[in-house]
Order: sequence, then structure tokens, then C-alpha cells
Amino acid sequence: MTTLVIVESPNKVASIAGYLGDGYVVDSSVGHIRDLPKGADQVPAKFKGEPWARLGVDVDHDFEPIYVVSPEKKQQMAKLKKLLKDADELVLATDEDREGEAIAWHLLDELKPTVPVKRIVFNEITRDAIQYAIANPRDVDMDLVDAQETRRILDRLYGYEVSPVLWKKVMSGLSAGRVQSVATRLVVERERERMAFKVASYWDLEATFDAGEGFDPRQFPAKLSSVDGLRVASGTHFDNSGALTSDKVVHLDEAKAGALADGLRDQPFTIRSVESKPYTRKPYAPFRTTTMQQEASRKFGFGAARTMQVAQRLYEGGHITYMRTDSTTLSQTALTAARAQVTELYGGDYLPAEPRVYASKVKNAQEAHEAIRPAGERFKTPDQTGLRGDELRLYELIWKRTIASQMMDAKGNSVSIRIGATATTGEDALFSASGRTITFYGFLKAYVESSDDTEAEGDDQQTKLPNVIEGQTVTAAELGKAGHETKPPARFTEASLISELETREIGRPSTYASIVGTIQNRGYVYKKGTALVPAWIAFSVIRLMEQHFGRLIEYTFTAELEGVLDDVAGGREDRVAVLTSFWVGEGEGNTGLKRLVENLPDIDARGLATFPLGDEIDLRVGRYGPYVEGPPFTEDDEGKRVPTRANVPEDLPPDELTLDKAKELLATPAGLEKELGDHPDTGLAIVAKNGRFGAYVTEALPEDAKKADKPRTASLFASMTLDTITLDEAVQLLRLPRVIYTEEDGTEVTAQNGRYGPYLKKGTDSRSLEREDQLLTITEEEVRAIYLQPKTYGRRAAAAPLKELGTDPVSERPVVAKDGRFGMYVTDGEYNATLRKDDSLEDLTPERAYELLAERRAKGPAKKAAKRPAKKAAKKTAKKTTAKKAAAKKA
Repeated sequence: MTTLVIVESPNKVASIAGYLGDGYVVDSSVGHIRDLPKGADQVPAKFKGEPWARLGVDVDHDFEPIYVVSPEKKQQMAKLKKLLKDADELVLATDEDREGEAIAWHLLDELKPTVPVKRIVFNEITRDAIQYAIANPRDVDMDLVDAQETRRILDRLYGYEVSPVLWKKVMSGLSAGRVQSVATRLVVERERERMAFKVASYWDLEATFDAGEGFDPRQFPAKLSSVDGLRVASGTHFDNSGALTSDKVVHLDEAKAGALADGLRDQPFTIRSVESKPYTRKPYAPFRTTTMQQEASRKFGFGAARTMQVAQRLYEGGHITYMRTDSTTLSQTALTAARAQVTELYGGDYLPAEPRVYASKVKNAQEAHEAIRPAGERFKTPDQTGLRGDELRLYELIWKRTIASQMMDAKGNSVSIRIGATATTGEDALFSASGRTITFYGFLKAYVESSDDTEAEGDDQQTKLPNVIEGQTVTAAELGKAGHETKPPARFTEASLISELETREIGRPSTYASIVGTIQNRGYVYKKGTALVPAWIAFSVIRLMEQHFGRLIEYTFTAELEGVLDDVAGGREDRVAVLTSFWVGEGEGNTGLKRLVENLPDIDARGLATFPLGDEIDLRVGRYGPYVEGPPFTEDDEGKRVPTRANVPEDLPPDELTLDKAKELLATPAGLEKELGDHPDTGLAIVAKNGRFGAYVTEALPEDAKKADKPRTASLFASMTLDTITLDEAVQLLRLPRVIYTEEDGTEVTAQNGRYGPYLKKGTDSRSLEREDQLLTITEEEVRAIYLQPKTYGRRAAAAPLKELGTDPVSERPVVAKDGRFGMYVTDGEYNATLRKDDSLEDLTPERAYELLAERRAKGPAKKAAKRPAKKAAKKTAKKTTAKKAAAKKA
């Protein structure tokens, strides 16, 4: 007897075949085998005259889809049909999610088998899991198939009806999507908040108190918390407009803070209260898809797509369980394996009496599925896997998280001290200090979760305070004012956007990576570092969607639709009723997509693309990118005012396009040229221009030049401008990339300027340079020295010190001044302190550097704000009718 087993991925074939042995032939569908037609050429001839044919869905008859085998899958389908002819049984072993269930049904419908058919699912690719699945088959779950088909048709109707509106009114080639448009709106709304943001300044006092001899530590930092019983205003007390949100706080400006500091400096300070209470931290739940993506982003800098690609390879290699899941449940097998490993690696003291069970926080989570964990009945340690690179790092992350989830709580003590004094001017000032000590690390021995807030204190960090008592007198070793400014809302990263989508219950684990990838590939969003920045074209698209398709882009509506799809998957909702409601509408206020598109009013395309900046200056989204237009104005032949135009650099975030920046761009408008002279080698004229991507220099080719001839061009360095660029500098720029030397094997070593800055290139080995001017000056000896150093990944190596400032009297470490991302700072290797406005590198003394570092040591950690989940509305259920799949159900 021969059994044909069909899986999704060809990467699974060899391992599954090995586990099944003789009598089984294993092959793959290579993903989906059929889909809705992607173009008119794929629509079958019998449907071509139908008005709905372009949609690929018969919207007039129960939304029956047209399915066609993808051209690239026809050869594979022919192979599977041939294998089926020689088989006595068919086993459909596609993935256990909705997509996998739909693939199984499409295979069934397309192959039309005459032999017995079984459907099997497994959560991991191990011998026991495969053999158990073979022994426990089931039928194809038509509810899951209906849910996948409903989602696919919803997305087709949405995209095929809304996208053409964008083509006509915004720009050709754009696309709209049920979830991608909502994700883009989130990024745009965050940028709008940043653009409207106004900085608010506030001051407080920072002190270092001395508890006296015999105390450990003797000195400890504290911050002013209240004055005369009123809390001192901090960043959380201001809104984005810079206004205070509470009248029950005291807002200190620089003068008030300075006066209060002077009034307190020589006053006696008393410990007014000491509160100590037990500290307990429970383990983190095992990974589900989104938490794995977020943590891989925080720890490794992985994008969502990269994380899922690595996880896919781990799953197919039999190292982890299925990686698309919203469940935090562990099977009994996994619990036994994890607890055994805890005892083996950490001892019985770290093992709780009973296994830990985690309830999912995700609504409609499929608890029958498992969390992401190491595969098998006994977990392999990372060293035992033989993995390397990204796969080893992600496996180790999953392994540590799983083990930690079954360990004891971390325990310790948290202490809060209040120190008070009365100023000479009469104010009662209260300072606070908080600390934490860990007496038993518990699960923290195995794993500590990272935070999106880089300044937040980690769960394993401790802050020790002296064992003072109430009524004790302490002295202020240091006391001074400290100024702060509110910060605009942080831009989304891939990880935080996925977290926001999950919090709002939009999308599903299997879709997040593709959503984030799609909005970047479509040009709506681009990355600046790890931050997601919306392009100006996204502002136009979202403005149109909000004005004319408001319901479709509502967060609650999109979340409700996800809930409806879950109801279809559970057999509680009928696919036809869901699609009818979406397409036609039902009841008052529920206008279907069809009516929205058919009754669109006149849309002002120019208005959609125009964003006023002030002083008659507008930002316009044009066919070739964003630009600003405004004064100075000229007149054309008809006497009409013609504005000056200037391109906006594509990497300039919208919130940085201020009115002053727009005026600066208009001072060097697009098309502005400056002749610099003739090239000394070629004799060609060299011209400096301002173009779409910024200022550059280029050669002017002769009139008889061939079309294939391309002039050499080079972007100006950041330190250069059109006003100051010289002929000699232009000649040097045009010689880039510069060959510095050639290796014995003929490999050229070059200095080049790229998208992410200046760098060296030797074959496939690239090294970053610190400054653009090094492209023109760096020597062979310096380059060889750089290549002798081990290559660093992620952040660049630290820049060389700008100034050495001696040894800090407190830390006894050498202090240097450096230039960083946010300006110049001093550091002793443990603490960094940014130079103030009045500080200059030339006048910076060692004493001033030590003072700045002392102030920095006294600061406490930042606190992270909690997020509130959005509510999700219910959806009415309807009677389920699925006539077209009756034959498949019988099979």
C-alpha cells in the first residue's frame, strides 16, 4: 500500500519522509496552489463577459470565487496528480492554521481523489509528532476554509474597489488594503501628533544625600517630588500642546527651581518615612508570534519578516513548534520537558511545586494550539542543536523564554524613602528615593525581557539604599536644579506597531510581518534607524480614506471584522452573510463598499495633495515626490503668479519640515545651477545643481554625446552647500568611488558614499567610516588597519575621544569628551552626561566634566507608561449555508 502525503513546504519533505519510512511518498504543494485571478488574462473564457469578472468573485450569486491554478504551480500540480495515480491513500498534511486548511481543501478540490483521504496536523516536526498525527487523522475543517476564503474575498473587494480611486485622485500604482491601510493610518497619526507637538520645559531639584559613616551605601540620589504637599510637575503632566493637564501640581521654572535650591542648600534634612515591602516578579509567558517578533526586534534588531523567516527554518528543521500562534499554552509534554530542564540546570529550588499555566490575553486565541517552544519531548540546549548565526540566536531566545516560564518567581524588597526639609523662604520640600534589592532571582537566572524604553530599568537591576530610619537627619552632599523638556510621542518601530495592532485586535499573528513589509514596500512608510516614518504620499492617501472611506479605515470596524472572521472559523457566522454586509451593507449607518464607491462625490485631488505650512508656503505631493512651493513669486505671460518650487529630500521626516526648513529649501530651489568651471582631465564643464535628492555636482556632456553616455554625478557632502562648493571639491567628489589600493588577488579596496553613509568596500567586506571627508583623505595604511580589526555589526564602533579630562574622583575612571548622536557628552565609561548649552569643548574643564557626571549619577530611571487595550464589538451571527462545498465535505 502506498500513501501520498502532501505538505506545504518542500523544506519539510525530507525530514517527514524519514520519520514515516517505507510505504509513504512525501511531496509538497509549495504553498498555495490556487487563488483568485491576478489579471484579466487569468479569468476563464466563460466568465469574461460578466460584469464582476475583473473582481474574480461573483458578487451577484453568494460571492462565489473563481479559482485558478497559478501558472507557476501548474507543473507541480501535474506532478502531484501523477503521484496520486499510483497511491492507495492521500494524506493532506498542510499547516494547522486557516491558510493551511484552505490549501488542503484546494488540493482536495483540484486533485479530485478517488482513494481515501485523511487530513492530519502537527505542531512540531519530530518523529513522535508525525507518527501521532498519522495515527489520529481528521476531516478537512470547512469552517476554517470558509474563514480563509471570506478573508481573501474581503481583501480582494477592498483592494480592487478602493485602489483605483487612489490611482485617479492621488497617484497611479498605489494600493489600499483592509489591514495595511489601517496600519498606515496608525503611523501617519503618530507623525501628525509629532508635527503638532509643542515642547514644554519644566524643572526640578536633584540631590545626593549623605547618610553618614557606617551606612552602605553612604550616599544615595533623590529627586524633588513635592512642594507644600503638591506634586512637582513632570513630563507626564503636559499634553502634546505643551499645556499642563492638572491644576494639582506645582510647575517649577528655572528661576523658581534655582530659588528653591538656594533656600534648601544649608537646611537640615530629615528622613520622614521609610517604606519597605516585598517585591515579587512573575515569569513571562512563553512566546506567541507577536511577542517573539517584538523581543527579537529589541534584542537583535530583527525586523518582523526576518524573525519569521528564521523561525520558519527552525520549525521546518524540527527545532521549534509551529511559529504562527496566538496561544501561550504549553502541552503536558512541553511542561514535563521544561520542568526537567529547570531542575537539571538550576536545581530544585528554582522549580515551582506545580506547572505554570498562562491564560492568553489575546481575544479569540486558539488555545488548542501551543506557544512557540523548543520541539520534542526533551528540549535541546542551544549548544546541542548545532545551529549557527540567526537560527542559533532565535532558538536560544525561545529556549530561554520557555524554560523561564516554568521557574520560580523572582523575590526581593522594594524600598521608598522620603526626605524633607523647609526652605529659608518657607516652602516645605519633599524628596524621594526608591530602590530595589533581589534576594532570590528565580526565573531571572534564565531570562530577562528587554524593553522598548532604552532608559528603563531592567527586571534584574538593583538599586541599593542605606538602611536609614524615620526621623534620622541626613545632609545634602549635592543639591541643584535640573531642567527637562517634554518629548514628542515616539515613532512606531516594527515591534511597537505590531504590538499596537495586537492591542487593538487588528490582524492576526500570521499576517503582521506581511503587513509591516507591505506598507514599506508600497512606499507609504520608510525606516529611519528602527523608527517607521510615513512618506508624504501616505498623508494624501490617509486623508482621502478618512474623508471618503471613513468606516473602512476605522480601527474598531477593522477589529470587529477580525472577530467576525473568527466567528466564521468557529462555525458561528455565515460567510455569505458577512460578505453581503460588507459589500451591500445592512441597516442604517452601515453603507456597503459597493454603494460607497458608486456614490463617491467629486474629490479635490489638488486639495488632497496640499498641506499648508504658513506664509503662503505649501507642501505638495507630486508625481515625482514631495516639494514645497511659495514665495518669491514671479509672473507668467498671462500675469498669473508662479511660485518658486523646491524638492523636499526624501529622507526628511514630515515632522522636521518646519516653516523655517521650507524657507531654506525655497532659497535653493530645484533646478538651481551653478557653473564651477571645466574638469582639468576631461575638459567638460562641471555644474552644481539642486535636485530631487539634494544638492549634487555633474558633468555637462557635449551636444554630440551618445544616448548611452552618462555624465558622472556625485552628491555633495553634508558639510558642503551650493554656495560654497568649489571646482577642486567637485573634481574630488566626481572621482568617487575612490580606489585606495588593490590586493594581490586583484580585489580593489574602495572608499564610497552610500545610503547609510561613507564606507570602505573590499569584495563583499564593507566597513563604515566615521566622516564623509575620510573618503577623500584616508590612506592605504589607515584602511589596512581598519580591516585588521574584527568587524562590528549593528551600531558603529564608538568614535574617538574629542578630549581627555583626567580621572573622575568618584568612579576613579578616566573621563573623556565624545561626539554622539545627540551632541557632545562626557563619559567615564559607566555614565554619560550631555554637555549643556553653555558648555563648549574648548572651555570644558575636568572639574566641569566631573560635575556633569555627578549630576547624571544622581538621576533615577525613567518610567514606562502602560497601554490600554481597545474594546471589541460583537457581531450578529447568521445561518450558515455553504452549498458550493458540499461535495468536498462528502469527500
